[in-house]
Amino acid sequence: MNPFSSVLFGRGTLPVILPDDCQATVIEKPRMPVMPDPAVMVTAAFASPVDSRPLAALAQGARSACILICDITRPVPNGLILPPLIRTLLASGIPAERITVLVATGLHGPNVGDQLRELVGSDWVQRTVRVENHDAEDDAAHVEVGVTSRRTRVKLDRRFVDAELKIATGLVEPHFMAGYSGGRKVIAPGVAHASTIRTFHHTRFMEDRAARNCNLDGNPLHGDQLEIMGMIGAAYAVNTCLDPERHLAFVNFGEIVASHRETVAFMRQYAEIPLTQDFRCVITCAAGYPLDQSYYQTVKGMIAPLGLLEKGGSLLIAAECAGGFGSEAFRQAQALLVDEGINGFLRAARSRDFANTDEWQTVKLIEALRDYRVHLYAPGLNEAQRRLTAVTCHDDWSAAIAAVLAETGSRDVAVIPEGPYVIPSYRVAA
Repeated sequence: MNPFSSVLFGRGTLPVILPDDCQATVIEKPRMPVMPDPAVMVTAAFASPVDSRPLAALAQGARSACILICDITRPVPNGLILPPLIRTLLASGIPAERITVLVATGLHGPNVGDQLRELVGSDWVQRTVRVENHDAEDDAAHVEVGVTSRRTRVKLDRRFVDAELKIATGLVEPHFMAGYSGGRKVIAPGVAHASTIRTFHHTRFMEDRAARNCNLDGNPLHGDQLEIMGMIGAAYAVNTCLDPERHLAFVNFGEIVASHRETVAFMRQYAEIPLTQDFRCVITCAAGYPLDQSYYQTVKGMIAPLGLLEKGGSLLIAAECAGGFGSEAFRQAQALLVDEGINGFLRAARSRDFANTDEWQTVKLIEALRDYRVHLYAPGLNEAQRRLTAVTCHDDWSAAIAAVLAETGSRDVAVIPEGPYVIPSYRVAA
């Protein structure tokens, strides 16, 4: 038995130990550039923006600013970005009391206490400006900005809409619905009203074949998001990419659509991995901390490798799930899936005008359940939670590996150490 590789798990890794007669294909990003002095590169990005004036010039004369940051599920280097960004705003004349850092929670819960401190990454920022959470259910906190061509009624957090200088910060990585995260996605659904989010995540969006990892062309979510950018006036973004060790590999600043487009072009070189072989057995993960802290987020890791997996093949995913299952709404969606089956669940979901909160993750999970056999190692889940996963759960990682090998009878195994941050696909050789 030999350790062929390891997969991210919590704040560490799990070894993937396979029998000697197995052939493992380890699927990783090409080596990414690592910035030798990230702080210098962030400051340089503010001074040399994409399709906009420098940050200091944008801030001159502005009376208020709102800076969006992703919630705790994204490892954005906020401690690196926020201090020089805010210092530039202060030096340009925006008063500290008119600067708000707003956590773009979507429909996730608020980040508070130690979690908020970890997220912001700077005590100075928390002492100097307001740091607040978006609340998608607070009707009074939102303002309607328009209706998209797909009839999505768009309401956004008024703290962001009313700010004279609007800046989103984020991590650009593959996203299993929106194609790529970051940029426009931090605004919508990040600080959108619950009704807007629940429209975005209806089955008519989720079941669209174009709403998938790494695809922006014809993607209905991306299309609506771009229309929303046109509704709110000028907005800007700090976009980052990280290597597998969470080192800064890329950063830019600029007009939100143009700067995001440039960052996606960079990330495609590393995240999208075409292969000329498909596999009956894939071993992967949910990308480790912070993404693998709930079963809700773990679903992303189940969807990422499906383009590489033979129909009827087996997928094993590791996720710590130290935070448990996810929201109560997600638990209810999973209970409906287990009770009613795939067809019954989808009939109910399609019949609603608005998606039930968090049921979209179950809709995406069904993509894996329809054609593949899914196995899960998630020691943070209790027995009741495991029954609602709708997949095969294992108590022991080594036993789980043995089980999927026996189930497939295959000795060719694909191992994806970074989970959904890498999107492999099988393409017939020319």
